[in-house]
Amino acid sequence: MVAIHVFALAALWPAFFHWSSLAIMGVLVYLTGGVGIALGFHRTLTHRSVRLWKPVEYLTSICGCLALQGSPIEWVATHRAHHAHTDTEGDPHNAHRGFGWSHFLWMVLPNRNLLSGEMKRRYAADLWEQPFYRFLDRYHFGFTVVLSIALYAAGGWSFVVWGIFVRLVLVYQFTWLVNSAAHTVGYRSFRTDDRSTNCWWVALLGWGEGWHNNHHAFPFSARHGLRWFEFDATWLTIAALRAVRIASDVKLPTPQMLQRLRALPAARQRAAGT
Repeated sequence: MVAIHVFALAALWPAFFHWSSLAIMGVLVYLTGGVGIALGFHRTLTHRSVRLWKPVEYLTSICGCLALQGSPIEWVATHRAHHAHTDTEGDPHNAHRGFGWSHFLWMVLPNRNLLSGEMKRRYAADLWEQPFYRFLDRYHFGFTVVLSIALYAAGGWSFVVWGIFVRLVLVYQFTWLVNSAAHTVGYRSFRTDDRSTNCWWVALLGWGEGWHNNHHAFPFSARHGLRWFEFDATWLTIAALRAVRIASDVKLPTPQMLQRLRALPAARQRAAGT
């Protein structure tokens, strides 16, 4: 992880900059972060908020593997553990341990709440039963090797620097901000027993994932931006896929659910530091 951030600094060398490299990076940020992580790993596999046509589900999972955040089984299991123990003992990135911890230190420092192999299989038993996901669990890193070779063949080291290293750093940071900033700053629309917040700038960077209090209130919801001004790029993707019948079984909270969990009055929110 440190090496990826260091190699990304090569982008500061003018010889590695080309507009085409920047364009490749932008496309890959969306495909690996927005499609792979937000739509694939998170809303489709972890929470089953939407059902995708199986070949498309598999493609989104491969895109998620290219984000180098672990295999689908590992990612899904960790996130389900987070929801089962949010901001308490058992949460791998408990926000009560500080911004730095929930942002990235939980991955690199000793962490007794990291899942063992057996626990990962337990939390993601539905994926472990499928041979395709067991294959990805074993060989997910190989897709990045193949992409690196393809980028080098197409545009040399410039494409590799921007399409692999800079892109990974951006997707890492956008994803990690959901665990850190969206448990620290922002507003709360719904009552939840955790520190989750709605953080508009994390939502813009993270394909709608920053409407995190909404998400913790209704983890099953395919739509995270629940108010008219809460822009949710991943929800727009889901809506488009549903329109062409690639997505189905799209889950959303009912008006009654929304009303039942409306947030604390503003004065109590301020008193709680949210």
